[in-house]
Amino acid sequence: MALQLLRPGGILATFSCSGLVSADLFQKVVFGAAVDAQRPVQVLEWLRQSSDHPVALTFPEGDYLKGLVCRVEA
Repeated sequence: MALQLLRPGGILATFSCSGLVSADLFQKVVFGAAVDAQRPVQVLEWLRQSSDHPVALTFPEGDYLKGLVCRVEA
């Protein structure tokens, strides 16, 4: 719904903190929301957890903090 409410040029910051949602899936969910809202969206920045929150190679689910900063077009 946020994508429908933003004016053209508006900025959406959206985040996921689930280890069950990969970065790829998260991007697809946001893409699906853009399609549903019938709004073109540009990704301005990918956000990830900082280096004080390391991810063990044996536990990739630890890479659970992710975010997108997007601009909504007309």
